[in-house]
Amino acid sequence: MVSSPSAVGREVALREAWHPVTYAAAVTDAPVATDLLGERLVVWRDSTRTAHVHSDLCIHRGTALSLGRVEGDALVCPYHAWRYASSGACVAIPQLADPTRVPAKARIASYRCQERYGLIWVALDEPRWELPELPELERDGWTVVACGPYAWRADSSRQVENFTDFGHFPWVHPGLLGDPERPVVPEHTVRTEGHVLHYEIVRPEAPSSDDFPVFANEETDLPERRSRYELHLPYTIALRLGWGGEEGMVYLFASQPVGHERSIGYVLIGRNYNLDQPDSVLQSFEDVIFEQDRMRAQGLAA
Repeated sequence: MVSSPSAVGREVALREAWHPVTYAAAVTDAPVATDLLGERLVVWRDSTRTAHVHSDLCIHRGTALSLGRVEGDALVCPYHAWRYASSGACVAIPQLADPTRVPAKARIASYRCQERYGLIWVALDEPRWELPELPELERDGWTVVACGPYAWRADSSRQVENFTDFGHFPWVHPGLLGDPERPVVPEHTVRTEGHVLHYEIVRPEAPSSDDFPVFANEETDLPERRSRYELHLPYTIALRLGWGGEEGMVYLFASQPVGHERSIGYVLIGRNYNLDQPDSVLQSFEDVIFEQDRMRAQGLAA
């Protein structure tokens, strides 16, 4: 058995960061179960459609609250119908003569969450940093496509490492992202600003294929991609792509550290061209790319 050499983050520090736990569109009228750093969580919306995140464990008999339901502004346990408010406090126990006479200690853990860029983000402890700013994803004249999520049997650090690895494109994604005839990684520098790593690279890539015409690089047989990366610790990347013209593409990639050697990657892609192209074209392209990567990454981490 070969173990992954990935650098695994310290849990205390990871708890003090924002992590994605689901696409916002996946949380509708029913509670949703998810995992973060080995903790089981439940995501739900109240009557105002505001999202909340709690421990997915009723304190009464340990039932998963994600198996329950939402009624108005309460999350209702499926076992004995204990009702929990968005604060985490139990506000009603039906088995009592007066259901509102609830012990003060009857409450579940409540976590910080926010909804942005089409994702639900959670911090288990007070977050040290804000989310990255990507105004393109919220700007008129741009369209945004959600891809994935992509579940890997590998640590989140492996997903991030793979996303920023220039050298594998010609070999893992020939004809899609790279050209085996041009494998050399160009010179580039990395600078640090606070908790963010910045680096830029101009490299050759394959022309857009007939199956996946997703890039704005059709004007030359040997296109060059200008890539500007921002790695926001621990596992979030903002990537801006350009080909020398007005057309641009922005990637937001964020990996959810589910638990030991388990991660889920979320990809949001904004662009100001091909606005009428069906989302399925770009989604199918990313499905192919991430599956090619997953096979290699899990082979190293198995």
